Amino acid sequence: MASVAYIRVSTVDQNTTRQLTDTGITFDKVFTDKCSGSTIQRPALEQMKEYVREGDVIHVHSIDRLARNLDDLSKLVNDWNSAGVTVFFHKESLTFDSGDTNPMSKLMLQMLGAVAQFELSMIQERRREGIAKAKVAGKYTGGKANLKKHKQIRQLRAEGNSLRKVASLVGVSLSTVQRVLAISEENK
Repeated sequence: MASVAYIRVSTVDQNTTRQLTDTGITFDKVFTDKCSGSTIQRPALEQMKEYVREGDVIHVHSIDRLARNLDDLSKLVNDWNSAGVTVFFHKESLTFDSGDTNPMSKLMLQMLGAVAQFELSMIQERRREGIAKAKVAGKYTGGKANLKKHKQIRQLRAEGNSLRKVASLVGVSLSTVQRVLAISEENK
């Protein structure tokens, strides 16, 4: 029986240390994603789905860290439970396992999953509003990747330059450098 941690933040520049650090549990394996929870197509989540076995316990900081879509959340938890894997959400103190028939726990999962989905919808709406305002002001370029700058970032970093120096030399933000390098690392 393995204790497995799943940690997710939305962007590469966000910090994961607030999740599951105060549990007192020594995890056998930790899977970390730095991408949106709007889809379950995430590298570490896919790896964890392959890794876990009957009797394992998956620890997640909170429901919205696992999924921000109610259907995806339900499918993940149900699939794991069917395979004999327990899922524990620490913030909500909710446990789901194959023998769990507690209607109150299931209701809480559905309600909190719906709230996570609603929050994602609000984030997306605010983003669309911001883009629309930026377009009117002539400040929105469409968010297209500048592949020439991406190549320059990778090259400067490979030459041993610090992240901040790369950002300065290319004329981009530090988070852009981190994001480009993280994408490059994932595609290896």
